[in-house]
This record gives sequence, C-alpha cells and structure tokens, in this order.
Amino acid sequence: MTEPRYDLVSLGRANMDLYSQDIGAAFEDITGFDAMVGGSPTNIAIGLSRLGMRSAALGAVGSDRVGDYILRYLRDEGVETKYMPRKAGKLTSLALLGVQPPSGFPLSFYREDPADIYLDGDDVAAVPFDLVRAVQVSGNALSRGTCADAARTAIKTGNAMSADVYMDLDLRPTEWSSPEKFGEAIRDVASDIHVLIGTEEEYYAALMPSPTDVMGGAPVPAGDRAELEAAVEGLLRAGPSTIVVKRGERGATVLTTGDRFDIPGFEVDVVNTVGAGDAFASGLIRSRLLGLGWSEATRFANACGAIVVTRHGCSVAFPREVEVHEFAARHGGL
Repeated sequence: MTEPRYDLVSLGRANMDLYSQDIGAAFEDITGFDAMVGGSPTNIAIGLSRLGMRSAALGAVGSDRVGDYILRYLRDEGVETKYMPRKAGKLTSLALLGVQPPSGFPLSFYREDPADIYLDGDDVAAVPFDLVRAVQVSGNALSRGTCADAARTAIKTGNAMSADVYMDLDLRPTEWSSPEKFGEAIRDVASDIHVLIGTEEEYYAALMPSPTDVMGGAPVPAGDRAELEAAVEGLLRAGPSTIVVKRGERGATVLTTGDRFDIPGFEVDVVNTVGAGDAFASGLIRSRLLGLGWSEATRFANACGAIVVTRHGCSVAFPREVEVHEFAARHGGL
C-alpha cells in the first residue's frame, strides 16, 4: 500500500499536560487538573491537523499508561502516530500547569530521563521524507540524548528531499546544561533551517553573550533590544532564509533577505498564554504550505495564537480553520 503524503512531520517531545481547573488559584491550592497532550512539536502537529492539513508526530513515548494516553489522543486528533516509537523502560514526559491570568502560569516538568530523548536515527529513517512537504524540529530536541542527533538527521534529510524545514526554538531552560549550549546548538544547525521561529527572549538566549536572566524567564532588557535586532539580522545573513520573531500581543516580525514584515497582533482578553506560540506556528506553516505570502500567513498565525490565549488549555484550545476566519472577521479581517 502506498504511503500517504504528509503536509508536516513534527519532531520532538510529547507530554501529558495537566492544567489546573482552578483558574487564578495558587499552585498549592489547586484541587483538580484537566488532562490533555502538549509539548511544542506535538502541539504543532495537532494544530496543523485541526487546520485541515495532514500531519505526523515524530517523537517517542514510554511503554506506560501516559504513552497510551498520548497515542490515543493524537489519533483522535487525526495526527499520524506510526512514527512514535515506544521506548522500553522509560517514562513518558509529564507537565503540570497552574493558571493565574493574565501573566502567571507556573509550569512544572517531570522529565527525568524521559522517553523522547531516546528517539534515534533508526526512528527517523522510518519516515518517508520523500512524501513530506514540511519538517518541523523543536530546538529543545537538540538538548540531550540520542534525540539531538536524530533531530540533526531529520533536518538534513528534509533538506535533501526538498521539504521546507522549520524550527521553533522552543527553549526549555531546564533541559540545557548551560545557556551557551543552547545558543551553540541553534547556531550549529541554523544554516540548514529555512524558517526559524522564536520569541524575542528565545533569540536573546540563542544569540547574546550573557542570556542568563532570560533563560530564567526574565524579559529582554530594554537597553539590549537594538543589539538583539542586530544579532538577529546577523543570523539571517549567516543562516536561515527567514526568521520569525513572535512578540506576543505586539504581533510578529518576519525577516527575509531584503524584506521585513511587522504584522500587528489582535487585542483580546488573556486567559492562558501557554500554547499560543504553537498555535501561531501551526497557522504560519499551514498558510505557507497553501501558498500565502508572509504578511497574510503571519496575520493568520497571529489570529490562531490570539484565539488560544482566550481559552483554557493548550492543544484542546487550538482552532479549526472556520474559527480563525470567524475570529478575524470580528477583528478587522485577515
């Protein structure tokens, strides 16, 4: 039987996410959680599927009940799971989140030796990259284990097969031995990435000489913004053909060789910001695969992110295409 063609294969971790049901409560006062699936690359695969595209997740789960849950959840969302191996003797990643709008979202990861860092070259080789239109690799996948080499292999193979190669920086500071290692890993693969996506803080951590505060969650210092802009432009000359900077409620900036697009965001009431960046990436990749220009694609992506911040949860909050168009129609259009 012929393999189906995939619009996107997205590589990296998959979590079971437990989101506080007690909106606004301090973490120690939480009385219950809602279960869903998360992890940036897995979220992006879910987001693409919800937007009508065919996506596959490329990661690993353990031979445990959490792994069972994730695989069932992804199948129910229409995401291909045949490239999600199960790693014997390893536990699947878990994340717990408090919800304290508009800016407090305490997050605890349980990732001591998780199954996904054992994704390897053989797992990548099982993917029919000749039938894949786009590859998305989490920057976090480069942090440890055999997954780091698997991610580099997927990037190289995607390029060799003429797929569009995306990377969301997906910085998770606890996964890296030092801030310098994060920057080194990203810069090492940058020339093989077609579209690099990240927040201002993630680019600061990857490109600036002393990113320790940002690695700990602090915003980019106002006095360093001009230097950061110069560093991003320098990376563009040396690496990816396109850089996308997510700026939260201020929208996003797209930098290509010779062009810059500043696309405003949407004004909405914030319930939960977690997952909005993944919804943005899903909307952007979907729109580019459909042939939209950068301005139109980014406007659609901004709408996806804006919808998610108004809802409770992460992947469960990702919009369908009709919802994006309805939202945009109420907010000035796409």
